[in-house]
Amino acid sequence: MTGVPPGPGAVPVAFEDYVKAIYAHTEWQPEPITPSVLAARLGLAASSVTEMVKKLARVGLVTHRPYGAVTLTDEGRALALRMLRRHRLIETWLVRSFGYGWDEVHDEAEVLEHSLSDRLLESIAEQLGHPECDPHGDPIPTADGRVSRPEALLLHEAAVGHAGAVVRISDRDSGLLRYLASVSLDVGTGLTVLPPTPFSDAVCVQVQDGPRLELGAQAARSVWLSA
Repeated sequence: MTGVPPGPGAVPVAFEDYVKAIYAHTEWQPEPITPSVLAARLGLAASSVTEMVKKLARVGLVTHRPYGAVTLTDEGRALALRMLRRHRLIETWLVRSFGYGWDEVHDEAEVLEHSLSDRLLESIAEQLGHPECDPHGDPIPTADGRVSRPEALLLHEAAVGHAGAVVRISDRDSGLLRYLASVSLDVGTGLTVLPPTPFSDAVCVQVQDGPRLELGAQAARSVWLSA
């Protein structure tokens, strides 16, 4: 490969899905991704993922040494950002223009991101006012591949007394998204970390102009606050 071909259908769908998953794994945390972790993330057999990683390496989208991490090349990163732009713009479009809940858009975007023309996608971006992030707070890359991620830390890692706005909520569990919506916790919500309840593993927070909440480990590891 010499340069990422433009437009849907120019690259096999599986290649697009893999590079997007590899990039997303390290977008908000520093741990590299291995084939076994990638297999778990994609819900696929490790042997199938290993074979696909070899294919991606042959076409110049990743580098990988046996038993080591999988790393995107510059070309792989460019393709990943192009697919994330598509995915996140589509999610935003579905929420703002069609009334989808933020817990309902991922699967729809997974299908549409591979089929919309670049012309339609950029028309959607213009209609939406070129949003900088999707409904979950993930940054939307620009058309020329630039991406800006805010300084943030996991709620689970925030010290007592830390106050900040929610900048990102993981979209990997739709049930968790529905629960957080039910307690009015959204991107942009202000939170202050409170002392924990004795003998509890829950993280206690005070919602700005709202209630005190106790969030379990899964929720606290899925919410990022401004640093």
